[in-house]
Amino acid sequence: MPTDTSAEISVFKRRESEARSYCRGFDTVFTSAQGSEMTDADGRSYIDFLAGCSSLNYGHNDPDMKAALIEHISGDGLAHGLDLHTDTKADFLAAFERHILEPRGMDHKVMFTGPTGANAVEAAIKTARKVTGRNNVVAFTNGFHGVTLGALAATGNGYHRGGAGTTLNGVTRMPFDGYMAGGCDTADFLEAMLADASSGIDAPAAILLETVQGEGGLNAASAEWVQRIAKLARDHGALLIIDDIQAGCGRTGTFFSFEEMGVTPDIVTMAKSVSGYGLPMALMLVRPEHDVFGPAEHNGTFRGNTHAFVTARVAIEKFWADGAFQAELVEKEALVRTRLSDLAALVPGARLKGRGLMQGVDVGSGELAGEICARAFQKGLIIETSGNEDQVVKVLAPITTPAETFTKGFDILMEAAREVLADQSKKIAAE
Repeated sequence: MPTDTSAEISVFKRRESEARSYCRGFDTVFTSAQGSEMTDADGRSYIDFLAGCSSLNYGHNDPDMKAALIEHISGDGLAHGLDLHTDTKADFLAAFERHILEPRGMDHKVMFTGPTGANAVEAAIKTARKVTGRNNVVAFTNGFHGVTLGALAATGNGYHRGGAGTTLNGVTRMPFDGYMAGGCDTADFLEAMLADASSGIDAPAAILLETVQGEGGLNAASAEWVQRIAKLARDHGALLIIDDIQAGCGRTGTFFSFEEMGVTPDIVTMAKSVSGYGLPMALMLVRPEHDVFGPAEHNGTFRGNTHAFVTARVAIEKFWADGAFQAELVEKEALVRTRLSDLAALVPGARLKGRGLMQGVDVGSGELAGEICARAFQKGLIIETSGNEDQVVKVLAPITTPAETFTKGFDILMEAAREVLADQSKKIAAE
């Protein structure tokens, strides 16, 4: 019997909280997905350039991860294990150690936090405060770290901060790389503030940053700037925390977004695609000397996810055991940049932003970006906006997306943009 899509959507509007978000822009009922495509209840296929907001870097329902998970479930493997020792956790940690940490010279311990990225950020901030005995955290303009209170204090977005209903404190906001007009080096600005005992900045417990600000508009920090910030953290006794929740797991072309920048963070937060399969899991990587929490001092019923351990191990062994996959990402980055350059050329004053497979076009207007994305959805492409005014058309396709699917998706995006711009021109002419 055919699905009554309108009836299904009505139950969401009738019973689901007004806090629902993405579904407002993609008003259909999705029923299945494979690779870089999703299918709705009417049988219509959509190319996915959102990928669960970078939670599905390896696409939907990777067959090897799926097979391993089915085998685990059908064999009565643990579904939940608190933080007990389990075979699946051991296998994941061994694979992560062998293929991710050791080749990159990282001695970090792995702490499994609650299953959200925000909880990993909360754990990181708490760790830095306990290690240093300080309270203040330096965070940056347009940063996004989550919406629980500690993470939200470090988040810049006024709309999300307004949802707190209480004072958000313990954070000093500094300008991100490229934020100031006139070529001002914001690392110089931070250095001057930290060096001046009368600047009003309390000595920081941590400096927290994303190397590419995903929700903030794909603002990409230079390696030189990140190196300066890392040195300032060391010089002033603060821990360097890099939030790699959206930019990690290959999204910027390497497993970690910072690994070619010549820095080693004290703490790294990860979530989203770390499970490989879109399952909830988050973790904090912390240098051994800063692994200071006592047993269950930062706890939660869902520390780790047994099913996610299974799929995460497969993802690491399949994509990161050698350099082949990373080499493919270089080619895909070039493809994305070329096609987004074509989009930018359509809009006067538009500019490319981001790096790796985390790129987009600032079209100068949230209204225009929203209209382009909405028209693209009508044509079968799922794509979203980001930025302080939602003015960036943002591509977060699965990093496994084949070149031909990328091409088809960008063709849809270009067609949508041309139509929206033509409609705008007609409207202006009519006025």
